[in-house]
Amino acid sequence: MLNQADLITNLKNKDEAALSQLYDAYAPAIYGVIIRMCKDEQHAQNILQDTFLTIWEKSHQFNPEKGKFYTWAYRIAKNKTLNFLRADKKLIQTEDLSVYKDREEAVKTDTDFLQLKGCLNQLEPHHKKALELVYFNGLTHREAHEEMNVPLGTFKSYIKQALKKLKLSYNKTMVWLLILIEMVR
Repeated sequence: MLNQADLITNLKNKDEAALSQLYDAYAPAIYGVIIRMCKDEQHAQNILQDTFLTIWEKSHQFNPEKGKFYTWAYRIAKNKTLNFLRADKKLIQTEDLSVYKDREEAVKTDTDFLQLKGCLNQLEPHHKKALELVYFNGLTHREAHEEMNVPLGTFKSYIKQALKKLKLSYNKTMVWLLILIEMVR
């Protein structure tokens, strides 16, 4: 496998194998950002595909001196998702949101949500804000630390501390998923 710099060069030369390798390396992380923002699997898959089509078409615009490839790809995905969300202003409700298909599942989901929300509210304000910026607003650590106006290392420690505290009070699969995502970063 080629190193990332060679893959980028090959991508700029329209090498489909380079695009495929970059897709394999970055699609899961990019998809995670998209799905957190749009919360719809089918739309997220379409946005992911559109993101990599744009990466293919605009690869000549990527400049490694300005930042990492992931950051560039992330911004494309985030902008495409935001554009999708802005364009999706339905004036007519097409779904009956008041009736659950499976009442037991709805009650379980509502209970889990309320329990998680309660646990989040017990965190210190800076920990809560750090988690919200990264996991609910889809910001990168770099964007979020700037938003909170704290050093990047301090922000990362906020995330780690918040996840530890959340793990103690909310023992559900979602917390483990957040922790695993954090370990990959």
